[in-house]
Amino acid sequence: MLKFFNTQVGRLRLIAFLEGISLLVLVGIAVPLKYVYHDPSLVKAMGPAHGILFLLFVLNTMSVGIAYRWRFRTTTWKVLLACFIPFGTFYIDRVVLSRMV
Repeated sequence: MLKFFNTQVGRLRLIAFLEGISLLVLVGIAVPLKYVYHDPSLVKAMGPAHGILFLLFVLNTMSVGIAYRWRFRTTTWKVLLACFIPFGTFYIDRVVLSRMV
């Protein structure tokens, strides 16, 4: 687990995992609880947490893209797109990021 903190790509992979989990919890659990059971408490807790993780993911993606000289047309846009799709960050971690460590 400590290997994720040693490199920029490792930190990006960790943030990608956390952002992916927060999106799944928000969309799969919190939003249904809000609209089916009229309980918005989990959305109020997970919404800001997911927003912060989303911003960290975007900023770290841009930072890693600059440091590793990713071409925007081939790599960076794919990594950025992944955070908008459920399970996207897990896919991009497996296909792109894990091969860079």
